[in-house]
Amino acid sequence: MPEPLTDSDRARRAEQARTAAARLTADGVDGVAVTWVDTSGITRVKAVPPARLEQAAAWGVGASPVFDAFLLDDSIVSGRYAGGPVGDLRLYPDLGRLTRLAALPGWAWAPADRYDQDGVPHPLDARALARREAERLAGSGCTVRAAFEIEWCVSAGTGDDFVPAGQGPAYGMARLTGLAGYLREVLTALAAQGVAVEQVHPEYAAGQYEVSTAATDPVGAADLVVLVRETVRAVTARHGMRATFAPKVLAGGVGNGGHVHLSLWRDGVNLMSGGPGPYGLTPDGEGFAAGILERLPALLAVGAPAVASYLRLVPSHWAGAFACWGRENREAALRLVTGSAGERSRAANLEVKCVDLAANPYLLVAAVLAAGRHGAGAGLRLPEPVETDPAGMDEETRRKQGITALPGSLAEAVVAFEADPVLGEALGPEVVDTVATVRRGELALFEGASAEEVVARSRWRY
Repeated sequence: MPEPLTDSDRARRAEQARTAAARLTADGVDGVAVTWVDTSGITRVKAVPPARLEQAAAWGVGASPVFDAFLLDDSIVSGRYAGGPVGDLRLYPDLGRLTRLAALPGWAWAPADRYDQDGVPHPLDARALARREAERLAGSGCTVRAAFEIEWCVSAGTGDDFVPAGQGPAYGMARLTGLAGYLREVLTALAAQGVAVEQVHPEYAAGQYEVSTAATDPVGAADLVVLVRETVRAVTARHGMRATFAPKVLAGGVGNGGHVHLSLWRDGVNLMSGGPGPYGLTPDGEGFAAGILERLPALLAVGAPAVASYLRLVPSHWAGAFACWGRENREAALRLVTGSAGERSRAANLEVKCVDLAANPYLLVAAVLAAGRHGAGAGLRLPEPVETDPAGMDEETRRKQGITALPGSLAEAVVAFEADPVLGEALGPEVVDTVATVRRGELALFEGASAEEVVARSRWRY
């Protein structure tokens, strides 16, 4: 049972908040957005003025636990552990992540940790789960560095139809030139907020862009997903356009991914390189990768959590629709990125390609770390790598190589998730039941809907 907050915890938080509030007021900040991400992947918020930050830091901000049972359209389902009007939680802003928002003048932001009224972490708080899984790895002497790729599409106009704002060839310089001022403001806003951007570029679809941030601790990487998305959203609105991070923006088009990169480290050494395993993986690095690969069908209920996710997760679209791995294979759900010769000890990492930005990034981080931790602890080994597009193989060849298709629907992913003992132990019965309840709620919401209807109704929710 987690220990509750103590009087000394509250006093320390209050002192930290007093200092922060004075600085924010001097900088012209009038509001602090305190955010959490719900089970459907929507970022929710309560906000306080700096004058109330001390109270919020020491005693939290009230918020109903019902948000755990929200669907993407704000309707509410009811499960064993979430849903209904009774109860209250407290949102505690993490002042270590407090950031003045360059794209929203007068505002700052901090991610929330959710506690119950007795000061005990809420069992459905995904940020706490991600932190706990990172600590479990630390207990075995390992740390993880993580980063997300964030893809989004920009619509020219404020209506609900999608009108691509960027034209020209895929990945073409013409698309950067056409929105150069906009992309420059995205970069300057992120830099002002201390976000280390590694690259930004036009993506495959018209109006689609991607930004990649530097690797950091797993909870920090999930925090950055929230911060980067809201920064992009704010800059886009200031330019009279609209941004969407939805897994599918046009029914026949390419979707937005939210690939997560991870590397396992011990004593300053990258365990994804320099070992005797395939392509230099160490035994622990290989076990970590094999653990993730083994649990991919169940992980999809967390990492590809929307009905629309399965319109994106199709073969031969670089989405990773098959449960296999390979070096630099963008059709494999798990891609080993070795980096160039000479930098592999620093750069080698795993990329989980089959996930998207409808996911709660904290819950995804927690689940992936749990899968990798189990694989390393059990000494799992990877099957043979796949060096081609699995969709181009006949079924008999795939069978011989142990390559299986990932779930083709959210319903299949939920069944795999509920049956998975490793994720069940790591996340707990409250999370397993609530995730399954919310996912089935979305399935009911879109029952009988065409692909076009699913996309239209989910396009602007993310």
